[in-house]
Amino acid sequence: SEMCIRDRYGGILLCYTLLLFFLSHINYFVEMSVYLLDYGAGNVRSAINAVQKLGYELKIVEAPGDIQKAAKLIFPGVGAFGACMAALENRGLKEPLIEFIKSGKPVFAICIGMQSLFEGSEESPGVKGLGIIPGIIKKFDNTNVSVPHMGWNGIKVKKTSYVLQEELWSKYYYFVHSYAAPIEFTKNSAVNSWVLATTDYGDQEFISVVQKDNVIATQFHPEKSGSSGIALLSAFLKSTGNEFQSTAVEQNHKKTALSKRIIACLDVRSNDHGDLVVTKGDQYDVREKSSDSKKGEVRNLGKPMHLAERYFQEGADEVTFLNITSFRNCPLRDLPVLELLKKTSERVFVPLTIGGGIRDLTDSEGKKYSALEVASVYFRSGADKVSIGSDAVFAVEEYISNNKNLKGTSSIEQIAKVYGAQAVVISVDAKRVYVKSPSDTPHHTIKCSISGPNGEEYCWYQATVKGGREGRDIDVKQLVTGCEALGAGEILLNCIDKDGTNSGYDLEFIKDVRSYVSIPIIASSGAGKVEHFSELFETIPDVESALAAGIFHRQEVKIEEVKNHLKKRNVIVRL
Repeated sequence: SEMCIRDRYGGILLCYTLLLFFLSHINYFVEMSVYLLDYGAGNVRSAINAVQKLGYELKIVEAPGDIQKAAKLIFPGVGAFGACMAALENRGLKEPLIEFIKSGKPVFAICIGMQSLFEGSEESPGVKGLGIIPGIIKKFDNTNVSVPHMGWNGIKVKKTSYVLQEELWSKYYYFVHSYAAPIEFTKNSAVNSWVLATTDYGDQEFISVVQKDNVIATQFHPEKSGSSGIALLSAFLKSTGNEFQSTAVEQNHKKTALSKRIIACLDVRSNDHGDLVVTKGDQYDVREKSSDSKKGEVRNLGKPMHLAERYFQEGADEVTFLNITSFRNCPLRDLPVLELLKKTSERVFVPLTIGGGIRDLTDSEGKKYSALEVASVYFRSGADKVSIGSDAVFAVEEYISNNKNLKGTSSIEQIAKVYGAQAVVISVDAKRVYVKSPSDTPHHTIKCSISGPNGEEYCWYQATVKGGREGRDIDVKQLVTGCEALGAGEILLNCIDKDGTNSGYDLEFIKDVRSYVSIPIIASSGAGKVEHFSELFETIPDVESALAAGIFHRQEVKIEEVKNHLKKRNVIVRL
Protein backbone atom coordinates (compact mmCIF):
# COMPACT_ATOMS: atom_id res chain seq x y z
CA SER A 1 0.00 0.00 0.00
CA GLU A 2 1.00 3.66 -0.30
CA MET A 3 1.36 3.90 3.51
CA CYS A 4 3.71 0.92 3.61
CA ILE A 5 5.83 2.44 0.86
CA ARG A 6 6.03 5.72 2.74
CA ASP A 7 7.02 3.92 5.96
CA ARG A 8 9.64 1.91 4.14
CA TYR A 9 11.18 4.97 2.49
CA GLY A 10 10.92 6.86 5.78
CA GLY A 11 12.88 4.09 7.51
CA ILE A 12 15.49 4.09 4.78
CA LEU A 13 15.83 7.88 5.04
CA LEU A 14 16.26 7.66 8.82
CA CYS A 15 18.98 5.00 8.50
CA TYR A 16 20.72 7.08 5.82
CA THR A 17 20.60 10.18 8.03
CA LEU A 18 22.04 8.27 10.99
CA LEU A 19 24.79 6.87 8.76
CA LEU A 20 25.73 10.34 7.55
CA PHE A 21 25.78 11.58 11.17
CA PHE A 22 28.04 8.72 12.23
CA LEU A 23 30.40 9.25 9.30
CA SER A 24 30.60 12.99 9.96
CA HIS A 25 31.41 12.31 13.63
CA ILE A 26 33.51 9.17 13.19
CA ASN A 27 36.57 10.78 14.76
CA TYR A 28 34.53 11.60 17.85
CA PHE A 29 33.39 8.00 18.27
CA VAL A 30 36.85 6.59 17.61
CA GLU A 31 38.44 9.07 19.98
CA MET A 32 36.16 8.12 22.88
CA SER A 33 38.49 5.18 23.48
CA VAL A 34 40.14 4.95 26.89
CA TYR A 35 43.58 3.37 26.76
CA LEU A 36 45.82 2.11 29.54
CA LEU A 37 49.58 2.25 29.11
CA ASP A 38 50.86 -1.12 30.33
CA TYR A 39 54.63 -1.06 30.05
CA GLY A 40 55.04 -4.33 31.96
CA ALA A 41 54.82 -2.94 35.50
CA GLY A 42 53.32 -4.72 38.49
CA ASN A 43 49.61 -4.84 39.18
CA VAL A 44 47.86 -2.94 36.38
CA ARG A 45 44.92 -5.34 36.67
CA SER A 46 43.49 -3.24 39.51
CA ALA A 47 43.44 -0.12 37.34
CA ILE A 48 41.80 -2.10 34.56
CA ASN A 49 39.19 -3.49 36.96
CA ALA A 50 38.45 -0.05 38.40
CA VAL A 51 37.79 1.46 34.96
CA GLN A 52 35.66 -1.49 33.88
CA LYS A 53 33.69 -1.31 37.14
CA LEU A 54 32.72 2.22 36.10
CA GLY A 55 31.29 0.86 32.84
CA TYR A 56 34.00 1.94 30.43
CA GLU A 57 35.63 -0.20 27.79
CA LEU A 58 39.36 -0.11 28.27
CA LYS A 59 41.96 -0.84 25.62
CA ILE A 60 45.59 -1.69 26.32
CA VAL A 61 48.46 0.05 24.58
CA GLU A 62 50.25 -2.79 22.79
CA ALA A 63 52.37 -0.76 20.38
CA PRO A 64 53.65 2.84 20.21
CA GLY A 65 51.04 3.74 17.59
CA ASP A 66 48.20 2.81 19.93
CA ILE A 67 48.88 5.81 22.17
CA GLN A 68 47.67 8.32 19.58
CA LYS A 69 44.41 6.37 19.15
CA ALA A 70 43.37 7.17 22.69
CA ALA A 71 40.89 9.86 23.70
CA LYS A 72 42.06 9.48 27.28
CA LEU A 73 45.17 7.76 28.60
CA ILE A 74 45.73 6.19 32.01
CA PHE A 75 49.39 5.74 32.91
CA PRO A 76 49.71 3.59 36.05
CA GLY A 77 53.19 3.16 37.41
CA VAL A 78 54.37 0.47 39.79
CA GLY A 79 57.92 -0.37 40.79
CA ALA A 80 61.24 1.38 40.39
CA PHE A 81 61.77 4.64 38.47
CA GLY A 82 64.64 3.26 36.40
CA ALA A 83 62.75 0.09 35.45
CA CYS A 84 59.78 2.19 34.37
CA MET A 85 61.80 4.51 32.14
CA ALA A 86 63.82 1.61 30.68
CA ALA A 87 60.60 -0.21 29.76
CA LEU A 88 59.19 2.91 28.08
CA GLU A 89 62.43 3.37 26.13
CA ASN A 90 62.80 -0.27 25.14
CA ARG A 91 59.22 -0.52 23.89
CA GLY A 92 59.40 2.72 21.97
CA LEU A 93 56.74 4.32 24.16
CA LYS A 94 58.57 7.28 25.67
CA GLU A 95 58.40 9.75 22.76
CA PRO A 96 54.78 8.86 21.76
CA LEU A 97 53.81 9.36 25.44
CA ILE A 98 55.43 12.81 25.52
CA GLU A 99 53.67 13.72 22.26
CA PHE A 100 50.33 12.58 23.67
CA ILE A 101 50.79 14.65 26.83
CA LYS A 102 51.53 17.71 24.68
CA SER A 103 48.55 17.00 22.40
CA GLY A 104 46.00 18.27 24.91
CA LYS A 105 44.18 14.99 25.38
CA PRO A 106 43.42 13.99 29.01
CA VAL A 107 46.09 11.98 30.83
CA PHE A 108 45.92 10.43 34.32
CA ALA A 109 49.31 9.28 35.69
CA ILE A 110 49.60 7.24 38.89
CA CYS A 111 52.48 6.81 41.39
CA ILE A 112 55.64 6.16 39.37
CA GLY A 113 53.62 7.50 36.44
CA MET A 114 53.47 10.84 38.25
CA GLN A 115 57.17 10.70 39.21
CA SER A 116 58.13 10.00 35.60
CA LEU A 117 56.70 13.42 34.63
CA PHE A 118 59.71 14.97 36.39
CA GLU A 119 63.25 15.18 35.03
CA GLY A 120 64.63 12.27 37.05
CA SER A 121 64.80 10.53 40.43
CA GLU A 122 67.41 9.82 43.07
CA GLU A 123 66.21 6.22 42.90
CA SER A 124 67.87 5.85 39.49
CA PRO A 125 70.71 8.39 39.11
CA GLY A 126 71.37 9.39 35.53
CA VAL A 127 68.06 8.03 34.21
CA LYS A 128 66.02 10.74 32.51
CA GLY A 129 62.30 11.13 33.16
CA LEU A 130 59.79 12.58 30.72
CA GLY A 131 60.87 16.10 31.64
CA ILE A 132 57.37 17.60 31.67
CA ILE A 133 57.84 19.06 35.19
CA PRO A 134 61.20 20.44 36.44
CA GLY A 135 62.98 18.70 39.31
CA ILE A 136 64.57 15.47 40.53
CA ILE A 137 62.43 13.20 42.74
CA LYS A 138 63.99 12.78 46.24
CA LYS A 139 64.05 9.93 48.76
CA PHE A 140 62.28 10.37 52.09
CA ASP A 141 64.52 10.94 55.11
CA ASN A 142 64.02 7.89 57.36
CA THR A 143 65.41 9.52 60.51
CA ASN A 144 61.99 9.89 62.15
CA VAL A 145 59.68 7.85 59.91
CA SER A 146 59.63 4.42 58.31
CA VAL A 147 60.42 4.27 54.62
CA PRO A 148 58.58 3.38 52.37
CA HIS A 149 55.69 5.72 53.14
CA MET A 150 53.05 3.01 53.06
CA GLY A 151 49.38 3.25 53.92
CA TRP A 152 46.42 5.65 53.97
CA ASN A 153 47.07 9.38 54.25
CA GLY A 154 45.19 12.60 53.58
CA ILE A 155 45.73 15.47 51.15
CA LYS A 156 45.80 19.27 51.42
CA VAL A 157 44.13 20.73 48.34
CA LYS A 158 45.51 24.00 46.96
CA LYS A 159 43.22 24.52 43.96
CA THR A 160 39.77 23.65 42.69
CA SER A 161 39.53 20.66 40.38
CA TYR A 162 36.81 19.04 38.31
CA VAL A 163 38.52 15.68 38.83
CA LEU A 164 39.46 16.04 42.50
CA GLN A 165 36.05 17.30 43.57
CA GLU A 166 35.42 18.97 46.91
CA GLU A 167 33.70 15.98 48.53
CA LEU A 168 36.95 14.03 48.03
CA TRP A 169 39.25 16.54 49.75
CA SER A 170 38.82 15.10 53.25
CA LYS A 171 39.24 11.43 52.29
CA TYR A 172 42.17 9.08 52.83
CA TYR A 173 44.11 7.62 49.90
CA TYR A 174 46.54 4.73 49.62
CA PHE A 175 50.21 5.64 49.22
CA VAL A 176 53.16 3.29 48.79
CA HIS A 177 56.46 4.92 47.83
CA SER A 178 59.96 5.71 49.07
CA TYR A 179 60.56 8.73 46.82
CA ALA A 180 58.54 11.91 46.30
CA ALA A 181 58.58 15.49 45.04
CA PRO A 182 59.35 17.57 48.17
CA ILE A 183 57.44 20.75 48.93
CA GLU A 184 60.64 22.75 48.32
CA PHE A 185 60.01 22.25 44.59
CA THR A 186 57.13 24.73 44.79
CA LYS A 187 59.63 27.58 45.18
CA ASN A 188 60.05 27.15 41.44
CA SER A 189 57.02 28.83 39.83
CA ALA A 190 57.18 26.35 36.95
CA VAL A 191 56.56 23.53 39.44
CA ASN A 192 54.14 25.46 41.65
CA SER A 193 51.77 25.98 38.73
CA TRP A 194 51.30 22.19 38.66
CA VAL A 195 50.60 21.61 42.35
CA LEU A 196 47.02 20.61 43.16
CA ALA A 197 47.55 18.98 46.58
CA THR A 198 50.26 18.13 49.09
CA THR A 199 50.60 15.56 51.89
CA ASP A 200 52.62 15.34 55.10
CA TYR A 201 54.67 12.35 56.17
CA GLY A 202 56.06 13.09 59.60
CA ASP A 203 57.71 16.48 59.23
CA GLN A 204 58.22 16.05 55.48
CA GLU A 205 55.67 17.61 53.11
CA PHE A 206 55.53 16.47 49.50
CA ILE A 207 53.50 17.05 46.35
CA SER A 208 50.81 14.36 46.18
CA VAL A 209 48.67 15.57 43.24
CA VAL A 210 49.58 17.64 40.19
CA GLN A 211 47.23 19.04 37.56
CA LYS A 212 47.75 21.36 34.64
CA ASP A 213 46.00 21.73 31.31
CA ASN A 214 45.10 18.18 30.22
CA VAL A 215 47.20 16.29 32.80
CA ILE A 216 46.37 15.08 36.28
CA ALA A 217 48.64 12.79 38.30
CA THR A 218 48.56 11.35 41.81
CA GLN A 219 51.32 9.95 43.99
CA PHE A 220 48.71 7.72 45.62
CA HIS A 221 46.87 4.83 43.96
CA PRO A 222 43.21 5.74 43.27
CA GLU A 223 42.52 2.19 42.10
CA LYS A 224 43.52 0.99 45.58
CA SER A 225 41.84 3.79 47.52
CA GLY A 226 38.37 2.30 47.86
CA SER A 227 35.27 4.27 46.92
CA SER A 228 37.11 7.62 47.07
CA GLY A 229 39.66 6.52 44.50
CA ILE A 230 36.96 5.08 42.26
CA ALA A 231 35.09 8.42 42.41
CA LEU A 232 38.29 10.22 41.39
CA LEU A 233 38.76 7.96 38.36
CA SER A 234 35.09 8.37 37.46
CA ALA A 235 35.40 12.17 37.36
CA PHE A 236 38.46 11.88 35.09
CA LEU A 237 36.69 9.52 32.71
CA LYS A 238 33.68 11.86 32.48
CA SER A 239 35.85 14.89 31.75
CA THR A 240 36.86 16.24 28.36
CA GLY A 241 40.04 17.89 29.58
CA ASN A 242 38.64 21.39 29.21
CA GLU A 243 37.51 21.29 32.86
CA PHE A 244 41.06 20.75 34.13
CA GLN A 245 41.60 24.49 34.63
CA SER A 246 41.57 25.40 38.32
CA THR A 247 41.69 28.33 40.69
CA ALA A 248 43.42 28.64 44.06
CA VAL A 249 41.44 27.92 47.21
CA GLU A 250 42.02 29.35 50.66
CA GLN A 251 41.98 26.71 53.36
CA ASN A 252 43.32 26.45 56.89
CA HIS A 253 45.17 23.22 56.19
CA LYS A 254 45.76 20.82 59.04
CA LYS A 255 48.80 18.59 58.86
CA THR A 256 47.92 15.21 57.37
CA ALA A 257 48.96 11.96 59.04
CA LEU A 258 49.30 8.35 58.11
CA SER A 259 46.44 6.29 59.52
CA LYS A 260 47.00 2.95 61.24
CA ARG A 261 46.23 0.05 58.93
CA ILE A 262 43.97 -2.82 59.97
CA ILE A 263 44.74 -5.82 57.79
CA ALA A 264 42.67 -8.96 57.33
CA CYS A 265 44.73 -12.09 56.72
CA LEU A 266 43.39 -15.21 55.04
CA ASP A 267 45.41 -18.43 55.30
CA VAL A 268 44.41 -20.26 52.13
CA ARG A 269 44.89 -23.92 51.28
CA SER A 270 43.10 -26.83 49.67
CA ASN A 271 41.22 -29.05 52.08
CA ASP A 272 41.19 -32.85 51.87
CA HIS A 273 38.43 -32.66 49.26
CA GLY A 274 40.39 -30.35 46.96
CA ASP A 275 38.37 -27.19 47.73
CA LEU A 276 40.17 -23.90 48.28
CA VAL A 277 39.27 -22.72 51.79
CA VAL A 278 40.31 -20.18 54.41
CA THR A 279 41.69 -21.88 57.48
CA LYS A 280 43.32 -20.81 60.73
CA GLY A 281 45.77 -22.64 62.92
CA ASP A 282 46.41 -22.77 66.62
CA GLN A 283 50.16 -22.28 66.74
CA TYR A 284 50.11 -23.16 63.02
CA ASP A 285 48.13 -26.42 63.38
CA VAL A 286 45.13 -26.11 61.01
CA ARG A 287 43.56 -29.53 61.74
CA GLU A 288 40.39 -29.83 63.82
CA LYS A 289 41.04 -31.28 67.29
CA SER A 290 37.44 -31.80 68.41
CA SER A 291 36.06 -35.27 69.04
CA ASP A 292 33.23 -34.97 66.51
CA SER A 293 33.19 -36.19 62.90
CA LYS A 294 35.39 -33.25 61.75
CA LYS A 295 38.36 -34.27 63.87
CA GLY A 296 41.55 -34.25 61.79
CA GLU A 297 40.03 -32.29 58.91
CA VAL A 298 41.40 -28.97 57.70
CA ARG A 299 39.60 -26.22 59.60
CA ASN A 300 37.25 -24.49 57.12
CA LEU A 301 36.33 -20.89 57.92
CA GLY A 302 34.87 -19.93 54.56
CA LYS A 303 35.52 -19.20 50.90
CA PRO A 304 38.47 -16.87 50.30
CA MET A 305 36.91 -14.49 47.78
CA HIS A 306 33.70 -14.07 49.77
CA LEU A 307 35.59 -13.29 52.95
CA ALA A 308 37.94 -10.87 51.17
CA GLU A 309 34.98 -9.00 49.69
CA ARG A 310 33.30 -8.87 53.10
CA TYR A 311 36.41 -7.42 54.70
CA PHE A 312 36.65 -4.77 51.98
CA GLN A 313 33.06 -3.76 52.65
CA GLU A 314 33.74 -3.68 56.41
CA GLY A 315 36.65 -1.27 55.95
CA ALA A 316 39.81 -3.41 55.89
CA ASP A 317 42.78 -1.33 54.79
CA GLU A 318 44.45 -4.30 53.12
CA VAL A 319 43.78 -7.98 52.50
CA THR A 320 46.53 -10.59 52.68
CA PHE A 321 46.35 -14.11 51.25
CA LEU A 322 48.89 -16.63 52.52
CA ASN A 323 48.98 -19.79 50.41
CA ILE A 324 50.18 -21.97 53.28
CA THR A 325 50.89 -25.18 51.35
CA SER A 326 52.59 -23.64 48.35
CA PHE A 327 56.10 -24.56 49.55
CA ARG A 328 55.29 -28.13 48.50
CA ASN A 329 54.17 -27.23 44.99
CA CYS A 330 54.88 -24.97 42.05
CA PRO A 331 52.80 -21.80 42.61
CA LEU A 332 52.80 -21.06 38.87
CA ARG A 333 50.63 -24.15 38.42
CA ASP A 334 48.37 -23.27 41.33
CA LEU A 335 45.56 -22.12 39.06
CA PRO A 336 42.90 -21.86 41.82
CA VAL A 337 45.01 -19.34 43.77
CA LEU A 338 45.82 -17.31 40.64
CA GLU A 339 42.14 -17.28 39.71
CA LEU A 340 41.32 -16.23 43.28
CA LEU A 341 43.59 -13.21 42.90
CA LYS A 342 42.06 -12.25 39.56
CA LYS A 343 38.47 -12.50 40.80
CA THR A 344 39.19 -10.78 44.11
CA SER A 345 40.86 -7.82 42.40
CA GLU A 346 37.65 -7.29 40.42
CA ARG A 347 35.72 -6.72 43.66
CA VAL A 348 38.23 -5.51 46.23
CA PHE A 349 39.77 -2.06 45.72
CA VAL A 350 42.31 -2.00 48.53
CA PRO A 351 45.84 -3.47 48.39
CA LEU A 352 46.17 -7.25 48.04
CA THR A 353 49.22 -9.14 49.28
CA ILE A 354 49.93 -12.76 48.34
CA GLY A 355 52.46 -15.03 50.01
CA GLY A 356 53.60 -18.58 49.44
CA GLY A 357 56.19 -20.27 47.26
CA ILE A 358 57.94 -17.14 46.04
CA ARG A 359 61.40 -18.43 45.28
CA ASP A 360 63.57 -19.76 42.45
CA LEU A 361 62.10 -23.11 41.51
CA THR A 362 62.02 -25.98 39.05
CA ASP A 363 58.64 -27.44 38.12
CA SER A 364 57.74 -31.11 37.63
CA GLU A 365 58.74 -30.91 33.96
CA GLY A 366 62.22 -29.61 34.76
CA LYS A 367 61.57 -26.01 33.70
CA LYS A 368 63.29 -23.41 35.86
CA TYR A 369 61.69 -20.16 37.03
CA SER A 370 63.26 -17.26 38.91
CA ALA A 371 61.63 -15.74 41.97
CA LEU A 372 61.06 -12.62 39.86
CA GLU A 373 59.09 -14.65 37.31
CA VAL A 374 57.00 -16.24 40.07
CA ALA A 375 56.27 -12.84 41.62
CA SER A 376 55.44 -11.36 38.22
CA VAL A 377 52.71 -13.95 37.72
CA TYR A 378 51.19 -12.99 41.06
CA PHE A 379 51.39 -9.27 40.20
CA ARG A 380 49.77 -9.77 36.82
CA SER A 381 47.01 -11.76 38.51
CA GLY A 382 46.09 -8.89 40.83
CA ALA A 383 48.56 -8.79 43.72
CA ASP A 384 50.06 -5.47 44.83
CA LYS A 385 52.70 -6.95 47.13
CA VAL A 386 54.28 -10.35 47.58
CA SER A 387 55.15 -11.88 50.94
CA ILE A 388 58.33 -13.94 51.17
CA GLY A 389 58.81 -16.34 54.07
CA SER A 390 61.20 -19.29 54.02
CA ASP A 391 63.19 -18.02 51.07
CA ALA A 392 63.95 -14.79 52.95
CA VAL A 393 65.55 -16.82 55.74
CA PHE A 394 67.70 -18.74 53.27
CA ALA A 395 68.64 -15.48 51.50
CA VAL A 396 69.81 -13.86 54.75
CA GLU A 397 71.78 -16.97 55.73
CA GLU A 398 73.63 -16.69 52.42
CA TYR A 399 74.02 -12.92 52.86
CA ILE A 400 75.65 -13.45 56.27
CA SER A 401 77.93 -16.23 55.00
CA ASN A 402 78.98 -13.91 52.17
CA ASN A 403 80.23 -11.30 54.69
CA LYS A 404 77.07 -9.25 54.11
CA ASN A 405 77.93 -8.49 50.50
CA LEU A 406 75.01 -8.10 48.12
CA LYS A 407 75.02 -10.45 45.14
CA GLY A 408 71.75 -9.32 43.54
CA THR A 409 70.51 -12.87 43.11
CA SER A 410 68.19 -13.35 46.08
CA SER A 411 64.44 -13.32 45.61
CA ILE A 412 64.25 -10.06 47.61
CA GLU A 413 66.83 -8.29 45.45
CA GLN A 414 65.37 -9.56 42.17
CA ILE A 415 61.85 -8.38 42.92
CA ALA A 416 62.78 -5.08 44.63
CA LYS A 417 64.98 -4.05 41.69
CA VAL A 418 62.08 -4.28 39.23
CA TYR A 419 59.00 -3.60 41.35
CA GLY A 420 60.47 -1.52 44.16
CA ALA A 421 61.07 -2.23 47.84
CA GLN A 422 57.42 -1.48 48.64
CA ALA A 423 56.35 -4.59 46.71
CA VAL A 424 58.33 -6.96 48.98
CA VAL A 425 56.96 -8.00 52.38
CA ILE A 426 58.97 -10.35 54.61
CA SER A 427 56.80 -12.77 56.57
CA VAL A 428 58.66 -13.69 59.76
CA ASP A 429 57.58 -16.87 61.57
CA ALA A 430 59.37 -16.62 64.91
CA LYS A 431 59.28 -18.66 68.09
CA ARG A 432 60.75 -18.04 71.51
CA VAL A 433 63.82 -19.94 72.72
CA TYR A 434 64.29 -19.35 76.46
CA VAL A 435 67.73 -19.00 78.09
CA LYS A 436 68.80 -18.21 81.65
CA SER A 437 71.32 -15.62 80.58
CA PRO A 438 72.24 -13.71 77.37
CA SER A 439 75.66 -15.32 77.66
CA ASP A 440 74.07 -18.73 77.04
CA THR A 441 73.52 -17.97 73.35
CA PRO A 442 75.26 -15.98 70.58
CA HIS A 443 71.85 -14.70 69.48
CA HIS A 444 70.17 -11.39 70.26
CA THR A 445 68.12 -11.73 73.44
CA ILE A 446 65.52 -9.72 75.33
CA LYS A 447 64.46 -9.85 78.96
CA CYS A 448 61.01 -11.45 79.18
CA SER A 449 58.15 -10.03 81.21
CA ILE A 450 56.94 -13.62 81.73
CA SER A 451 59.49 -16.26 82.68
CA GLY A 452 60.09 -19.40 80.63
CA PRO A 453 58.98 -22.93 81.65
CA ASN A 454 62.04 -23.37 83.86
CA GLY A 455 62.13 -19.85 85.24
CA GLU A 456 64.29 -18.44 82.44
CA GLU A 457 64.27 -14.62 82.34
CA TYR A 458 65.58 -14.21 78.80
CA CYS A 459 64.73 -15.46 75.33
CA TRP A 460 65.77 -15.08 71.73
CA TYR A 461 63.43 -15.29 68.75
CA GLN A 462 64.34 -18.07 66.34
CA ALA A 463 63.52 -17.70 62.65
CA THR A 464 61.70 -20.72 61.22
CA VAL A 465 60.92 -22.00 57.72
CA LYS A 466 58.36 -24.30 56.10
CA GLY A 467 55.41 -22.81 57.95
CA GLY A 468 57.11 -22.91 61.34
CA ARG A 469 58.02 -26.58 61.08
CA GLU A 470 61.78 -26.11 60.99
CA GLY A 471 63.89 -23.80 63.16
CA ARG A 472 67.10 -22.26 61.85
CA ASP A 473 70.24 -21.05 63.60
CA ILE A 474 69.40 -17.43 62.94
CA ASP A 475 67.56 -14.92 65.11
CA VAL A 476 64.93 -12.40 64.06
CA LYS A 477 67.28 -9.42 64.43
CA GLN A 478 69.68 -11.02 61.95
CA LEU A 479 66.78 -11.89 59.67
CA VAL A 480 64.99 -8.55 59.46
CA THR A 481 68.10 -6.34 59.33
CA GLY A 482 69.43 -8.62 56.60
CA CYS A 483 66.15 -8.41 54.67
CA GLU A 484 66.15 -4.61 54.91
CA ALA A 485 69.69 -4.55 53.55
CA LEU A 486 68.65 -6.83 50.68
CA GLY A 487 65.89 -4.39 49.71
CA ALA A 488 62.67 -5.49 51.45
CA GLY A 489 60.08 -2.80 52.12
CA GLU A 490 57.97 -4.18 54.97
CA ILE A 491 58.07 -6.74 57.79
CA LEU A 492 55.14 -8.95 58.83
CA LEU A 493 55.90 -10.16 62.36
CA ASN A 494 54.28 -13.48 63.31
CA CYS A 495 54.93 -15.04 66.71
CA ILE A 496 54.21 -18.77 66.79
CA ASP A 497 53.92 -18.73 70.59
CA LYS A 498 51.08 -16.19 70.36
CA ASP A 499 49.28 -17.64 67.33
CA GLY A 500 45.67 -18.55 68.08
CA THR A 501 45.91 -17.65 71.77
CA ASN A 502 43.75 -14.48 71.63
CA SER A 503 45.95 -13.15 74.46
CA GLY A 504 47.21 -10.03 72.66
CA TYR A 505 50.21 -9.18 70.51
CA ASP A 506 53.75 -9.97 71.67
CA LEU A 507 54.52 -6.35 72.48
CA GLU A 508 58.07 -6.81 73.76
CA PHE A 509 58.96 -8.71 70.58
CA ILE A 510 57.44 -6.07 68.31
CA LYS A 511 58.99 -3.19 70.26
CA ASP A 512 62.40 -4.83 70.04
CA VAL A 513 62.18 -5.30 66.26
CA ARG A 514 60.95 -1.72 65.81
CA SER A 515 64.19 -0.51 67.44
CA TYR A 516 66.47 -1.89 64.73
CA VAL A 517 64.62 -1.63 61.40
CA SER A 518 63.45 1.52 59.62
CA ILE A 519 60.92 -0.09 57.26
CA PRO A 520 57.21 -0.46 58.15
CA ILE A 521 56.07 -3.23 60.50
CA ILE A 522 52.85 -5.24 60.51
CA ALA A 523 52.12 -6.73 63.93
CA SER A 524 50.51 -10.17 63.83
CA SER A 525 49.53 -13.10 66.08
CA GLY A 526 47.51 -13.01 69.28
CA ALA A 527 44.73 -10.44 68.78
CA GLY A 528 41.54 -11.50 70.55
CA LYS A 529 39.63 -8.29 71.29
CA VAL A 530 39.52 -4.63 70.25
CA GLU A 531 41.59 -3.57 73.26
CA HIS A 532 44.54 -5.56 71.94
CA PHE A 533 44.74 -3.23 68.92
CA SER A 534 44.73 -0.03 71.00
CA GLU A 535 47.25 -1.60 73.41
CA LEU A 536 49.56 -2.22 70.45
CA PHE A 537 49.36 1.27 68.96
CA GLU A 538 49.49 3.08 72.30
CA THR A 539 52.46 1.03 73.57
CA ILE A 540 54.39 1.19 70.29
CA PRO A 541 53.10 4.31 68.46
CA ASP A 542 55.51 3.95 65.55
CA VAL A 543 54.17 0.55 64.47
CA GLU A 544 52.18 1.12 61.30
CA SER A 545 49.78 -1.82 61.05
CA ALA A 546 47.98 -4.61 62.87
CA LEU A 547 46.89 -7.87 61.26
CA ALA A 548 44.35 -10.39 62.45
CA ALA A 549 42.69 -13.48 61.03
CA GLY A 550 40.60 -15.89 63.10
CA ILE A 551 38.71 -13.29 65.13
CA PHE A 552 37.62 -11.63 61.87
CA HIS A 553 36.72 -14.91 60.14
CA ARG A 554 34.58 -16.08 63.04
CA GLN A 555 33.14 -12.55 63.50
CA GLU A 556 34.16 -12.55 67.15
CA VAL A 557 35.42 -9.04 66.41
CA LYS A 558 34.51 -6.99 63.36
CA ILE A 559 36.89 -4.64 61.57
CA GLU A 560 34.56 -1.68 62.01
CA GLU A 561 34.44 -2.38 65.77
CA VAL A 562 38.24 -2.25 65.90
CA LYS A 563 38.33 1.06 64.02
CA ASN A 564 35.57 2.67 66.05
CA HIS A 565 37.36 1.64 69.25
CA LEU A 566 40.66 3.04 67.98
CA LYS A 567 39.05 6.31 66.99
CA LYS A 568 37.63 6.69 70.51
CA ARG A 569 41.17 6.15 71.79
CA ASN A 570 42.40 8.96 69.47
CA VAL A 571 44.29 6.57 67.21
CA ILE A 572 44.13 7.78 63.59
CA VAL A 573 42.23 5.32 61.38
CA ARG A 574 40.44 5.44 58.04
CA LEU A 575 36.67 5.13 58.48
